[in-house]
Amino acid sequence: MKLSVPAWAAAFLHEGRVARLGTADAAGRPLVVPVCYVFDGERCYTPIDAKPKRAPGRALRRVRNIAQNPRVSLLVDRWDEDWAGLRWVVVEGRADVVHEGAELARAVSLLVAKYPQYTALGLADRFAEVIRIAPERVIAWSWR
Repeated sequence: MKLSVPAWAAAFLHEGRVARLGTADAAGRPLVVPVCYVFDGERCYTPIDAKPKRAPGRALRRVRNIAQNPRVSLLVDRWDEDWAGLRWVVVEGRADVVHEGAELARAVSLLVAKYPQYTALGLADRFAEVIRIAPERVIAWSWR
């Protein structure tokens, strides 16, 4: 679904470096985690890479939450001591996990292009899947 988003908010979503992903399980227990992400103009993607602390075969809590409750929020914000620079964009929507195919390859390509650290640190080949967020509502605020 293509949403009407103010031009500054769409640019901010493209340029933002870190976001906070909010999920909740079936009982409503919330989880908010910082994530790398990419916005392709229609959807947001955040990677699920190999986590050294994760037990083999055990999904991350955010992934388990999405399986139970696909409604999520993604917050991209900017704090500045000069409050004239304050702004934030919240993307509310439905999330699912992309495991394979052309969409996964495209999302990984966009993430690697946005974050050169993935290549520099040899992490570009560690993406097993990505979380896809299909926006249903975008809320944007800027001091200006």
